[in-house]
Amino acid sequence: MSSSMPRPSRTSRFGRGRLERHLPILQWTKTYDRDTLTSDTVAAVIVTIMLIPQSLAYALLAGLPPEMGLYASILPLVAYAIFGTSRALAVGPVAVISLMTAAAVGNMALEGTAEYAMAAITLAFMSGLILTVMGVFRLGFLANFLSHPVIAGFITASGLLIAASQIGTILGISGGGHSLVQLLGNLWVNLSDINPITVTIGVMTTAFLFWVRKGLKPLLISAGFRPRLADLLAKAGPVAAVAVTTLTVWAFDLAGKGVAIVGTIPSGLPPLTLPSFSGEVWGQLFISALLISVIGFVESVSVAQTLAAKKRQRIDPDQELVGLGTANIAAALTGGYPVTGGFARSVVNFDAGAETPAAGAFTAIGILLAAMFLTPLLHFLPKATLAATIIVAVLSLVDLSILKRSWTYSRIDFAAVATTIAITLGLGVEMGVSAGVILSLALFLYKTSRPHVAEVGLVPGTQHFRNILRHKVQTDPGVVTLRIDESLYFANARFLEDYITNRVTCDQPIRHVVLMCSAVNEIDMSALESLEAINARLRDMGITLHLSEVKGPVMDRLKRSHFLDDLSGRVFLSQYDAMVAVTAGSSAPTS
Repeated sequence: MSSSMPRPSRTSRFGRGRLERHLPILQWTKTYDRDTLTSDTVAAVIVTIMLIPQSLAYALLAGLPPEMGLYASILPLVAYAIFGTSRALAVGPVAVISLMTAAAVGNMALEGTAEYAMAAITLAFMSGLILTVMGVFRLGFLANFLSHPVIAGFITASGLLIAASQIGTILGISGGGHSLVQLLGNLWVNLSDINPITVTIGVMTTAFLFWVRKGLKPLLISAGFRPRLADLLAKAGPVAAVAVTTLTVWAFDLAGKGVAIVGTIPSGLPPLTLPSFSGEVWGQLFISALLISVIGFVESVSVAQTLAAKKRQRIDPDQELVGLGTANIAAALTGGYPVTGGFARSVVNFDAGAETPAAGAFTAIGILLAAMFLTPLLHFLPKATLAATIIVAVLSLVDLSILKRSWTYSRIDFAAVATTIAITLGLGVEMGVSAGVILSLALFLYKTSRPHVAEVGLVPGTQHFRNILRHKVQTDPGVVTLRIDESLYFANARFLEDYITNRVTCDQPIRHVVLMCSAVNEIDMSALESLEAINARLRDMGITLHLSEVKGPVMDRLKRSHFLDDLSGRVFLSQYDAMVAVTAGSSAPTS
């Protein structure tokens, strides 16, 4: 008698699959091997080298103690490795979210660094909750309402704003503010306090980092270094800048000559922290937390999808919400502030050969070691070096060519981009992103409230119908055939009524109107009432209304109403069938 192992039941397979969907780590660990471990480790080393100075710099950009940048780069990476679906996304502090954090917390009347840090921790916790709830209820589609032109305009303006905010640090003067006008005004007022030594450090570091980004790798390859080693050394440019400038400040006692330094950075494990549960604090931060969540999610998903497509992989946007949400909650519980997936860091992670999210977990180990053992060495690190690091990083986000491209392609999109940039620069990042969200929704409503309606005719010798203004087609003077290129809902229902009324009130003896519905995916209650009004109005004028090519789901809904019973004409399977039926017995169509 032969025996065989019992096969897993369908229920158990379903349960395991569902568990893997919510815990993506269970998927990629099944095929994890030594080669994958090597690739992830190499990528982690490169990203760690890049992330250490960035974490410190972005924390200062957010107005927080530098160690909070390191804390936000440890446990959040582990949480994303467990719950995230992207194999290459590198999570951590990023420039735009740091600026938004500074704007959000800076608007609160807080006393001292401790309260400021607590507000940032609370902001991370709230953002994490919002993202996680959105993921659980599969609300990732809501981010689609934030149009790409608006996002591009916001990120470009934010990059300019961030770079401008660091000029004061480069010059050794104070120059704070939440808008470009405030920043430039404060710089002008304090221009006489420029510190020449700080300027020298800041300008030379900025120039060095720009050169490293473009010129060091080709130079090393031409000198005989292998491409992978040359790439690693080029990525280590910011670390070299940190080491050299820190040593210089220490050796020549430049701190005593007015050069601002980072100072004492606590070493050790990230602290366990809890957010504030004050209703007043949550009320003040809620809108900011919501905006940070949406912007962070859009930025992360766009990067993750781009990188996944290069390896024919896929991500789950709703699970990404959970991954980013848990990462932010982890940041809040370990002394960090809001995090998301960074574009430059993720590209570096991908190019370095990261195969799984384990690369992020290994990066977290590297940052943890830095937080435990390297922070005493950063006491004399000049803030001008970190400012240079920020400027070089964020200027890669600036894409002013979007203005020219949008102007050429669509005046409406150009207006959205230009308005978002202007408001962000003029009124600050929160007003800019709020205006962007409102603009995205307003543009959507405007475009869909005036749907494209084409009068179509028969292409000779075929059964295809095309726009009479673009093609040579056959028409019948007694038949008006209209193709509606948009779903019908409350915002455009009246537009269709007016359009049809204006078209049929002419000197021609119109007998039939056929609405070609091949592009109509939805008809809501308001649009249904408009169709009933159109049908009644045309009947009173002696004109018969017909529909053609109605999609199944739309037809199912129409059948649940009285519209089809009251329709003066018929519903045809195809536009050609409708044209043949309504022109039968009439004179031949004209060209």
